Amino acid sequence: MAKRINPNPSPFPSREQVLAFIAGSPEKVGKREIAAAFGIKGSDKIELKRLLKEIEEDGEVEKGRGGLAPAGRLPPVVLADITGRDRDGEFVATVAEWDHAKGPPPKIRVEIPRGGRKPSRPAPGIGDRALLRVAQEDGETGRYSGRIIKVVGKNKADVIGVYRAGKDGGRIIPVEKRSQGREIAIPPGEEGPARDGDLVSVSLTRESRLGLPQGRVRERLGSLGSEKAVSLIALHLHHIPHFFAADTLAEADAVKPVSLKGREDWRSEPLLTIDPPDAKDHDDAVMALPDDDPSNAGGFVVTVAIADVAAYVRPGSALDREALMRGNSVYFPDRVVPMLPERISNDLCSLRQGEDRPALAIRMVIGADGVKRRHSVHRVMMRSKAKLAYAQAQAAIDGHPDEISAPLLETALRPLWAAYEALKAARDARGPLALDLPERKVLLNPEGGVDRVVVPARLDAHRLIEEFMILANVAAAETLEQAKQPLIYRVHDEPALEKMRALGEVLASIGIKLPKEGALRPVLFNRILGAVAETEHALFINEVVLRSQAQAIYSSQNLGHFGLNLRRYAHFTSPIRRYADLIVHRALISACRLGSDGLPSDVSAGHLEQIGEQISTAERRAMAAERETIDRLIAHHLADRVGAIFTGRISGVTRSGLFIKLDETGADGFVPISTLGADYYRHDEARHALVGERSGETHRLGDPVEVKLVEAAAVAGALRFELLSEGKSRSDMRGATSKRPSRRAGLPGRPPGIRNSGSRR
Repeated sequence: MAKRINPNPSPFPSREQVLAFIAGSPEKVGKREIAAAFGIKGSDKIELKRLLKEIEEDGEVEKGRGGLAPAGRLPPVVLADITGRDRDGEFVATVAEWDHAKGPPPKIRVEIPRGGRKPSRPAPGIGDRALLRVAQEDGETGRYSGRIIKVVGKNKADVIGVYRAGKDGGRIIPVEKRSQGREIAIPPGEEGPARDGDLVSVSLTRESRLGLPQGRVRERLGSLGSEKAVSLIALHLHHIPHFFAADTLAEADAVKPVSLKGREDWRSEPLLTIDPPDAKDHDDAVMALPDDDPSNAGGFVVTVAIADVAAYVRPGSALDREALMRGNSVYFPDRVVPMLPERISNDLCSLRQGEDRPALAIRMVIGADGVKRRHSVHRVMMRSKAKLAYAQAQAAIDGHPDEISAPLLETALRPLWAAYEALKAARDARGPLALDLPERKVLLNPEGGVDRVVVPARLDAHRLIEEFMILANVAAAETLEQAKQPLIYRVHDEPALEKMRALGEVLASIGIKLPKEGALRPVLFNRILGAVAETEHALFINEVVLRSQAQAIYSSQNLGHFGLNLRRYAHFTSPIRRYADLIVHRALISACRLGSDGLPSDVSAGHLEQIGEQISTAERRAMAAERETIDRLIAHHLADRVGAIFTGRISGVTRSGLFIKLDETGADGFVPISTLGADYYRHDEARHALVGERSGETHRLGDPVEVKLVEAAAVAGALRFELLSEGKSRSDMRGATSKRPSRRAGLPGRPPGIRNSGSRR
């Protein structure tokens, strides 16, 4: 309700007074509220009406539903699209309908209620359209905050695509696979700053059953003039921030190297880094020595030292806010989008050979059986003795040292490998999930195009570092639990019951029976994988087992890690590229009283749960962006090979058709069900197959096939194939089913049964 300014008759208010009253009102006001506020009565109301009309015609106020408001001010309730996050990690929205002749739309900071209680409805996200109650922020003209009244769905008006200029306007080629073939016409004058080949954001202005939908270019996102820019599509499509805010960069540039004060001096310790050959930052160093304690004969002292990012990135700082907003670094074949500026990640926190660097270290004593006996946490200053690549370290152990690794062979490398042999025995006894799926890597040429796709060799050097990191992650979680310090776990729940039922049906189709009773453990899956290891079903079953697993996430609640078969697990080893690890570092600093820059005392488990949800979402976003970028690069690479024949395997089965993964490149493409032949095919979801209604011909997940490339849409990363191979006949399927594995060929021994009780481990 408008506040009464003058209860007694007085001189008529000036234009400035009326404007000040309208501007000071939190909501729109009308003539009645203004008259009441200034005590205007009788014939003066006619003069007020004239004044208000004059002010409106001069453009100083706007009239709409509910009354008058200063020009450019948003109404109290607006329909808005959540478009991204600000530097504080808060959601930012823009008005869904805006007259761009007035300039760019104002940004609305979306307030999300905080607290430990679990929300009753799904949290809003980027791309959602919502009804907001907005208000101008105190002392900030043109800046708004808003609270969500209701999420009304996804914003379907925004499309990201490539602009193609024409004589009578332009066209937009959408970059998403599901929008392929649905171009958008851009009438003359609606292209804005876009030039041919630019990546743009488009707002649909008209849709019709006849002709192309029409749109207006809202924003030019960048040029796709070279293949090196192909990752730009994924960055914008998934709203991944890739430019650091000015205050973040200024804060990073102002950081000074930390001193030895308050740290243990470990600069003489034989710590070294082992990384990929093209690594730009080195955030973990390792060492191992035989334990000289007579009570631990054959044991080792293993040390993992991790870059002390917490020393430079303080809670609540600009660096911290941006790191939380990003959640993690994102890795594309043509670029890396780091979580932290290079001044931090590639300089001050990179454990460079021969240079003093602060680190947080965990020293672990293990027995000859590889089981950890005890551990301790240290804040140190270290100096890496060497920088080795995986292949380089492996070659030295295999008898081919070079001038760098040779001096380290006896003093550093052999003790590392001896400790790894013990850890490997403990790992085998623990029995983590042992999937065997090839991991491909795309190598680019100097122009940014695909040179070749390789499957890098898995070396013991890789496994050694993995086991050392897992051991340190477990030790970090144990320390924090013992100190009753809140933390973010890396959790991986056991497979859901419905997924286990589907797996059982797939296994039954190849003659393997899945037990239905008993506790669910990774060893069950390992026995299944071992049973098919030397058969034609090996890759197929590995894929199906992988799809049966839950997705790993970050959480303040400990659900255990099913895949690693660990009761507790927390990411500690990569704070340069994962925000979860930075939280764990701060928690360790607080729990072990290693400094004043630890986790703030007022941080609750509920707040950490919210952070866990946010960075889990960021991780899924990064994985999707990385995968889609590789798809686009390979589609561009194969665009001039349309008509060529390839071998591959069926990697997915849907009602619409078959997904095919090529053997040569690992590229994924699609065979529409309408092109499979004259028969009518039905989707057998339980068997992951398409089955011919008349012929019984079956195309099943994992089957080897031969296909012809029909179309390659590089912008969307979409490949379309024609299937050349025939499916399996009914007799083939009966034969496969009747050839049940014997006790020797099948699951060795009697595997434990399955129980899905929903218990948290």
